[in-house]
Amino acid sequence: MAVEDKNIKLEDAFEKLDSIIEEMQKSDISLDDAFKNYKEGMGLVEVCNKSIERVEKEMQTIDEASSTGSEG
Repeated sequence: MAVEDKNIKLEDAFEKLDSIIEEMQKSDISLDDAFKNYKEGMGLVEVCNKSIERVEKEMQTIDEASSTGSEG
């Protein structure tokens, strides 16, 4: 699963992050592999943050529409 896939599901991104964390906690991981995992993990964090921000904006829009609709 590549970080370049910006359409990755949030749950899948979290699962991949968990596996990266497990891999990085191993004492026998090479520096190159650790760096590769770090870069991939940071990319996944960015994807997750954008996904969460998008959902928060949608929820805010729904809340605003709901409160506007209940006034009139």
